[in-house]
Amino acid sequence: MAAEHQINAGFIPLFDSAVLVAAREIGFAAREGVDLTLSRETSWANIRDRIAIGHFDLAHMLGPMPIACNLGLTPLASDTIVPFSLGLGGNCVTVSNMLWAGMAAHGALPDLDPARAGGALGALIRERANAGREPMRFAVVHPHSGHNYELRYWLAACGIDPSREIEIVIVPPPFMADALAAGRIDGYCVGEPWNSASVVAGTGHIATVKAAIWKTSPEKVVGVRKAWAEKHPEALSALLRALHHAARWCQDPANRGELAALMAQPSFLGVSPALLMPILTGHLALGGGAELSVEDFFLPFGKAANFPWKSHALWFYTQMVRWGQVKHSAAHMALARDTYRPDLYRAALKPLGVALPGANAKVEGALTAATPVGSAGASLVLGPDGFFDGRIFDPDRIDDYLAIRDWAMPTG
Repeated sequence: MAAEHQINAGFIPLFDSAVLVAAREIGFAAREGVDLTLSRETSWANIRDRIAIGHFDLAHMLGPMPIACNLGLTPLASDTIVPFSLGLGGNCVTVSNMLWAGMAAHGALPDLDPARAGGALGALIRERANAGREPMRFAVVHPHSGHNYELRYWLAACGIDPSREIEIVIVPPPFMADALAAGRIDGYCVGEPWNSASVVAGTGHIATVKAAIWKTSPEKVVGVRKAWAEKHPEALSALLRALHHAARWCQDPANRGELAALMAQPSFLGVSPALLMPILTGHLALGGGAELSVEDFFLPFGKAANFPWKSHALWFYTQMVRWGQVKHSAAHMALARDTYRPDLYRAALKPLGVALPGANAKVEGALTAATPVGSAGASLVLGPDGFFDGRIFDPDRIDDYLAIRDWAMPTG
């Protein structure tokens, strides 16, 4: 029997596309009557442009990218909504062995501590500047990416001006490790497996991770063309149910071997399954023989990982304002907030009796421990969700947040 719904989706070869891939390959989409076609792309710019011109109905997207589309910040602006998040965390900051040696000389340790690593990097940057050397070059995957904003947040909190003291360039995720090995960049922020790839190759060292900069923080989402969503509400609801079941399957430790083998296939990541175990287990090889286990390194399902929090959208928006990508206004803020659609998530999943947060937004960074919260359906635990510098983000006090001038961490 033919599937009831035909859906075309794009993805980038990153492990955090796993929920989409599992929905297609393990059969969750088919069980919901969805014929899900996946197309692999190399760059986020391709994803952005192909969804704008209608090649894709939806796509694996950077969390801030749909907001940028709605704000008209992209070459081919298109109305895009976010009814589902593909997970929390999963990124690292990786540096060349030479840069790590310089950071280690200034006190960095293989412990992933953002404050210690950032302090050492700042000391090295000042040392190099005093010697008249060129600024170091770091790569991120796209200007409107969590990677760009978390890298900048980390550096600024450690007293480094990311707009003046380093150079930030754009490199597609699969090319990061090669760019580092070739000496074209000194470091980068990207999702797995492209950090572990540099460690395995012996060319890079993981300095810190997203899960330490901002615990249980947002990353990739499902970006959907708004016009398609409004025309095909039943198809979208069916897909969201399939993605829910796929995310739960991806989170289950019993499925790690099968998931790694699936994602390792040439049509998806094209790497060794062993290279995918760090993101599944949270046990990372950092480089130079150092290893460390990171709690909640990547969550495809737990702790409301799939809920499209409006506070996540608004935090991304504040970073766009902070780094000069858009002017702050009530209209812009409303566009950003309304990009994320928890109403569609709830409508699709309520019949399943799953945990549904009682609120659409939350104060980010306020939970210091795992905490039960109000929910419909099953019980729900969130956090810890702290920023490493101790700040919090209250989505009801955005003007105050944007008024902060000194972002550096307190000393002493």
